[in-house]
Amino acid sequence: MLDMAPSKLAASWLSSLSRALEAGDAEGATDLFAEDCYWRDLLTFTRNIKTMEGRAAIRDMLDATLAATKPTAWQLTGEASSHEGTIEAWFTFETSSAWGQGIMRLADGRCRTLFTAMSDLKGFEERKGPARPLGVRHQADPDRETWAEARARETRDLGAIEQPYCLVIGGGQGGIMLGARFRQLGVPTIVIEKNAQAGDSWRNRYRSLVLHDPVWYDHLPYIPFPENWPVFTPKDKMGDWLEMYTRVMELNYWTSTRCVNASYDEAEKIWTVDVDRAGERITLMPKHIVFATGAYGPPRQIDLPGAAAFQGEILHSSQYVSGEKFRGRRVAIIGAASSGHDIAVDLWESGAAVTMIQRSPTTVVKSDTLMEVGFEIFSEKALARGITTEKADMIVASTPFALLPQSQRALYDIIKARDAAFFDRLRSAGFAIDFGDDETGLLMKAYRTGSGYYIDVGASDLIIDGEIGVRSGVEIKWLTPTGILFDDGSELAADAIISCTGYQSMNETVAAIVSREVADKVGPCWGLGSGTRGDPGPWQGELRNMWKPTAQEALWFHGGNLALSRFYSKYVALQIKARMEGVATPVYGAPG
Repeated sequence: MLDMAPSKLAASWLSSLSRALEAGDAEGATDLFAEDCYWRDLLTFTRNIKTMEGRAAIRDMLDATLAATKPTAWQLTGEASSHEGTIEAWFTFETSSAWGQGIMRLADGRCRTLFTAMSDLKGFEERKGPARPLGVRHQADPDRETWAEARARETRDLGAIEQPYCLVIGGGQGGIMLGARFRQLGVPTIVIEKNAQAGDSWRNRYRSLVLHDPVWYDHLPYIPFPENWPVFTPKDKMGDWLEMYTRVMELNYWTSTRCVNASYDEAEKIWTVDVDRAGERITLMPKHIVFATGAYGPPRQIDLPGAAAFQGEILHSSQYVSGEKFRGRRVAIIGAASSGHDIAVDLWESGAAVTMIQRSPTTVVKSDTLMEVGFEIFSEKALARGITTEKADMIVASTPFALLPQSQRALYDIIKARDAAFFDRLRSAGFAIDFGDDETGLLMKAYRTGSGYYIDVGASDLIIDGEIGVRSGVEIKWLTPTGILFDDGSELAADAIISCTGYQSMNETVAAIVSREVADKVGPCWGLGSGTRGDPGPWQGELRNMWKPTAQEALWFHGGNLALSRFYSKYVALQIKARMEGVATPVYGAPG
């Protein structure tokens, strides 16, 4: 028989919260929270992506938003659970303009974390499930327009006779998923992609690239991968899937199109955007633009003294396609994170002699280990327990960023003990390992700096066995005609140098397309303000500028890996849909 006590306690707490909120009693609602508490909200109260930390912050938010949101109808969904003194329960609710859902965690009768997220805008819900379109009128009609004819008309007219409400700049995974969300919400959108085909951003990468994240983590919205899809997706297979997806989801997707410049009319509230579409200059006038150019901006080039004297080839990892032309040649890779490792393996497989120059320690985690202890809720076992990808997304989102270091530190204590012998062998090979400034590992590095980590899918064994050389703990002093001179006086002969030195912030793309002034006003993307190396304070509580209003009106950023793009594309689309339909969107909290 099910233990009903956790559900009763959760229902009682939720009822108390509901009464306080409906009475406009922010103080009474706040008293229901623990001293050390967090409320993370995705759009329902704040019309923003924001975490309130502590009772005072929660009270201030409620004082500012309750009159407009008018939250009601709080109800538990399913049974609550209890683990080590913490009760967790899922619930639904509604506001004056939206349907919402969330997760609460209670300790000693008070709320430690509360998560609220918008499910749909009232009156503007997605037409899916029982509300799906019929697709045909069952009657004779001499003026009938078939589906194919309607799509052809839309494709012909949008951007010419009719203007898109939103322009998505970047047609990789993020832009495609966001385009699908807009399509389902009825937001007229054009997605522009510089490559010749959808999916080319994957196809054009080096030949051996395979996703490091598992299939359960990488689904796209609306159309999950089939059950026979490989656990780790090869790049060309992903490219084909994205190309198929754009057609099946009926996206207005312009290939071979580059954004030349964009400017915003503050008075008219409209963008003027010049694009080059296969050599034709077209001016678009959307109300909103979204930069979906990946997780980052332009390639980060580093200064290499003496580069003009070097007789070999120097290229950035973004320019690398295949190791075939480097067969039998000596190649130095500058950088020891994901791209550096993957390219090193591809070069080794192609018969090149490879040396990796490690400028700072790297967090390395074995793929098998991460699958077992890090992706537990994104797995076949999780599905068997009823944890779908959608539910797993909500669980991940319900944890405030401020609490992640504690859980990640505990996870990496397990990983360090489990794979101690592996890490010892890597260190013995001269490879420097760390787990972040505060021992929190890969995920926190990804959020804070987007660099400095590698999920091992084979390169580490090559380093351990000496098949891939490593130079660590020395700085590059000068490039000679035939190689690299280090600050300790040693030299490395090289016929080619590949800089795997990462990318700049996404706002640098804004600088190139809109203006330096707007890019600086918006500021950098990603990072939490943790104060750790590469992530300067002050503390933000959320990722800078991602998926939410920025300091530049009607300019948005959307990006990240497949999982982040899948989840947050919904909330970018809901925010812009609300503005299109004239739904009030008073944003609580400073933009960015």
